[in-house]
Amino acid sequence: TEEATIKGFRREVVSSVNLFAKSYNINFYAEKTEEAEDVLDNIFKSFKEQRANEKIYVIIDEYDHFANELLGFKTEQFKKLVSKNGKVRKWYEILKKATETVVDRIFITGVAPITLDSLTSGFNISKDITMDPEFNETMGFDLDELKELLKEENITKEEQEKVLPIMKEYYDGYKFSIDAKKQIYNSNMCLYFLSDYIRLKEIPRQLIDMNIASDYAKLGKMLNLCQGENREEIIKNTVSGEGIISEITEKFNPELGFGEKELISMLYYLGYLTIVKEEFGVPELKIPNKVMKEIYSEYFMNLLNKETEFRIESKDYVQMMREIALEGRIDTITEMLGKYLSNLSNRDYIKFDEKYVKLIFYCIAMNLKIFRIKSEMEVQREYPDLLLIPREKEKNYNAVMIEIKYLKKGQETLKEEKQKEAREQIKKYAEIDEIKEIENLHKYTVIAVNDKIYIEKI
Repeated sequence: TEEATIKGFRREVVSSVNLFAKSYNINFYAEKTEEAEDVLDNIFKSFKEQRANEKIYVIIDEYDHFANELLGFKTEQFKKLVSKNGKVRKWYEILKKATETVVDRIFITGVAPITLDSLTSGFNISKDITMDPEFNETMGFDLDELKELLKEENITKEEQEKVLPIMKEYYDGYKFSIDAKKQIYNSNMCLYFLSDYIRLKEIPRQLIDMNIASDYAKLGKMLNLCQGENREEIIKNTVSGEGIISEITEKFNPELGFGEKELISMLYYLGYLTIVKEEFGVPELKIPNKVMKEIYSEYFMNLLNKETEFRIESKDYVQMMREIALEGRIDTITEMLGKYLSNLSNRDYIKFDEKYVKLIFYCIAMNLKIFRIKSEMEVQREYPDLLLIPREKEKNYNAVMIEIKYLKKGQETLKEEKQKEAREQIKKYAEIDEIKEIENLHKYTVIAVNDKIYIEKI
C-alpha cells in the first residue's frame, strides 16, 4: 500500500542518515516519526553548520523501485505519490535546494523514467544519460571484456570455444543507444554462468539465475498497464521475432495513460527489447537473446492458459521429451497444440493465422529443456519452422524438424495442397549443411485445420 511504502521509505532514510551522521561525526539524530523529506532537509542543514567547507555526493540506486511496485498494481496510489504535493516531489525539491549549499553532485540510477515527468519542475537540474552512446557499454560487458574475463579465470581457448557461443545466444544482444557501436552482454547473467562453470567445470544446467529471473515478474505487472489487444499483439510479434518500429518515450506521465508506445518503451527500459537498427532516426526493437525469449514465452503461455482455461502439466512435458528424445515421435506435443486450439473461442479464430499457431507450438517447445530450440522465428531466414536438437550429443537422443501450416475452418479442401507445400519445404531444408549434420533427425509436417491436427512423417 501507499502507507506501507512511505513507512518503509522513511525507515530506510532514517537509518541511512543516522549512519551517515555517525560516520562523519555530525551531531544529529533523526527520529523515526519524522517525515523522510524533513529528515533529509535537516541533515543537510546540520552538515552545512558543522562541516561548512565540505560537500556531499548523493548516490541514489533504483530511484524508481518503490514507485514501480505501486504502479504495477495500484496506479491511483502511484499517481498520488508522485503528484504535485506527493512525497516523491517534496523529496527531490529538497535535494535540488541542497545543491545550492552542501550537495556537489547527484548520481541516480533506475530502471525506467516513470517518475521523471512528475519531477520535472521540482527537480529540473538533471540530465538523462540512458540513451547516450558514450554510456552504452557501462551497462554490461562487450565481447573483448568478456574474453578478458575468461582469460583471467584461466579458461582455455578450447573451453572458450565451447562456452562463448552459449553465452552469446543467452546473454548478448543489448544496445541502449541508436548511435552505439557495440552490442553488450548482460553482466549479471555472465557472472552467474561463469561462477557455476568455474566451480563445476561444466555448463550450468540452469542458464538463468533464479535471483534475477524472479525479478522478471515485473514484466507481467508492466504489461498489464496496457490492456486489450495491443498488449497481446506486441507480445505475439516480439516472440515471433518481428521487429517493432517505435519511438522511445523518455518520460512517462501516468495521467496521460499507458498506451502501445509507452508499453514498448517500458519493455526497452527493462531490457526485454533492445535497439537493433534505426530508420530515419526511429529505432527498431527486438528481443535481445534466448533468456528474454524464454521469459516472453512463459508470459505468453500464461496468457494462453487463462484464455483457454487449459494448462500443460509437468508430467505432459516429461512425456513429450521422452517421446521425442527416445522415439523421435511428436504425438503428445501436437496433441497439446490441438487442445489449445480447440479451447480457443470462435472470436479468437477470427484473428488466428499461421504465425499464431507456430507461436503456440514454439512456446510449448521452449519448455522442453533437454532440447535446443531453433526456428525460423529466431534466425529470420529460409529455415524450418521448428528444430528440436538434443543439448547433450553423447546421449544419442533423437532430434525433430517440423514444418507447420494452418487452415481456417472452411478451408479443409486445401489440406492436401498445404501438406505438399510443407513436404517440399522439409526436403529443401534437409539440404542445408547445418541441418545435414544433425544426427537422428526425424522430419514431420503438421497441418492444423481449425483445431484438427494432421501429422505426416517424411
